[in-house]
Amino acid sequence: MDKKDKEKKQVLLRLSPRLWEELAEWAEDDFRSINGQIEYLLNECVKHRKRTNSKKIAD
Repeated sequence: MDKKDKEKKQVLLRLSPRLWEELAEWAEDDFRSINGQIEYLLNECVKHRKRTNSKKIAD
């Protein structure tokens, strides 16, 4: 992990109360904060997108 990865950017995010509750429950199940859960999910989505895009390019 380089220095750039260690620097965190702040993002204002508005969520519906229902989505907030779902994320809070999920985060608790995974022993993460809500912020940590959102960051984890976004990282997983980016990884998935990269894998999907590389498969499309290979085809």
